[in-house]
Amino acid sequence: MDASCVVVGPACEARVGATNIGRPRQQGKARGVAGVSSWHLRVFAVVVGFLGCLLLAASLLMSAVHQMQFRSGAISMSFRGLQNFARKEQAEQIMHARLLEMATSDSTKNESDGESFELWEEPYKQAHKWKPCAAKHSLADEGPSENNNGFILVSANGGLNQQRVAVCNAVVVAKLLNATLVIPRFLYSSVWKDKSQFGDIYQEDYFVNYMKSDVQIVKDLPPHLQSLDLEAIGSQMTDSDIRKEAEPSEFINLALPVLRKNGLVHFLGFGNRLGFDSVPAHLQRLRCRCNFHALKFAPEIQRLGSVLVQRLRGVSAMQTEMDKQLFGGNMLDGATTAGGGLPSRFVALHMRFEVDMVAYSLCEFGGGEEERRELQAFRETHFPALATRLRNTTVSPEEQRSLGRCPLTPEEAGLILSGLGYDHRTFLYVAGSRIYGGATRLRPLTRLYPNLVTKDDILSSDELAPFKNFSSRLAALDFIACASSDVFAVTDSGSQLSSLVSGYRVYHGRGRAPTLHPNRKRYAQILSEEGGIEWGGFQKRVRIMVDEYKRVRARPRGRSAYRQPRTPGCMCRASGDGSIDF
Repeated sequence: MDASCVVVGPACEARVGATNIGRPRQQGKARGVAGVSSWHLRVFAVVVGFLGCLLLAASLLMSAVHQMQFRSGAISMSFRGLQNFARKEQAEQIMHARLLEMATSDSTKNESDGESFELWEEPYKQAHKWKPCAAKHSLADEGPSENNNGFILVSANGGLNQQRVAVCNAVVVAKLLNATLVIPRFLYSSVWKDKSQFGDIYQEDYFVNYMKSDVQIVKDLPPHLQSLDLEAIGSQMTDSDIRKEAEPSEFINLALPVLRKNGLVHFLGFGNRLGFDSVPAHLQRLRCRCNFHALKFAPEIQRLGSVLVQRLRGVSAMQTEMDKQLFGGNMLDGATTAGGGLPSRFVALHMRFEVDMVAYSLCEFGGGEEERRELQAFRETHFPALATRLRNTTVSPEEQRSLGRCPLTPEEAGLILSGLGYDHRTFLYVAGSRIYGGATRLRPLTRLYPNLVTKDDILSSDELAPFKNFSSRLAALDFIACASSDVFAVTDSGSQLSSLVSGYRVYHGRGRAPTLHPNRKRYAQILSEEGGIEWGGFQKRVRIMVDEYKRVRARPRGRSAYRQPRTPGCMCRASGDGSIDF
């Protein structure tokens, strides 16, 4: 039938009749109606397809504009990340004006040094000689025993990184006690205010299957054990029952008798309860297998994390071994790129300058009497024991600083980066929670590094919406960005995120993932002499301070294997003859 019939109307019927001589008139009408219906469906499909293409094009365009915006540095002082940090508008707070002026001048005039090899690579060739070894499964006789003693329940406290440590320690304890581990629960914290559970952060099935050759893991207790009052029967153990960084023997002496009696032990809280030095190599390997291999972020975190990293780099393709470990099959391809698709380097900086850190340090940061009153009020509310002790004790902020006990301000962190040679063109990703003092504290840092961004700048509000009010999922994005960065800089090596990311980069970085750790005590000494020090002298001393930490060495006694995995059971070192030392 001629398509014009749909438009012509009455004339259509005559034409249909003329072309269907010998057929009943009613049949011609039926076919005409069917033709009209079919045509409408085709038109509807074309319109829907056209609108879909428009929406897709608009989405890609907005993504490209968004990326070009932060890549151009146009948001240095007005991006959403800083607005989220802001407390109130104040005059710019500067503690080291002379050094900041010299750093600003040097950063803009010595651009030729910005791409030097030393800034972006680990300086010691020994780093690549250490190979990941925890992926090797335990020996056959180390597998789960048939004579199982019962079930281990763990309720982990803290935020994302504290809970990650608790999960890996729980795996080792379950192996040690020859028990079945129930997938750990995450306690709700009034500080973190996140109701996320294990399956919201990590891939449960992958975790269970990866560890099954070593430890039996189940998702729930058997029905006959779920109704037990664990505290009443003596099966609940808190952090007060087992000391911090306990030896394996303490779990055997304290928990194993309860496990054998009741068939179940519940570790409530379960902070950093298991030490490192007394753990044999096969259990150390188990802990590293869990941390570096078995714990994969949930697919939705992997997908958004891959978008975050792609936009930071300006490329869409998977680039490194680190990407494979972090994203697996959820690394998105085809994301919009900037700069012609050429890879862009970036530094990730983890700031530990939240109000709780600042208040607990008992240091002063140039804010005068108003700052003192504000921090004391915070202590009264959140650290009452500390506030009470302060009433009877005099603490010198100057002495605290000289001992390296004061968290670094954004300004002081920026001076370190500038002293190392990173110029004002460097893209700087800032991870962490709200900065105490807000935008006024960050302005000296953005003066040095105008291309400063947070995840709130790189990802749109719609992309972040499913993660809002879930601090652990947001922290997972920071973990991913920091682990994937070309250089990772920390201001407090004692924080869990800094510790875990540093170790992850050592383990999966293949000797090409440098981490910058300042020695706060030595840095305080350098800053105390700023009145007479010249910029060249400051640079030299800062570089010596940072380079000393970057030396490649095995895990020192008493240090965390999560942070320093170059230890038996986790990593292997190639000897001079090409063999591997386990």
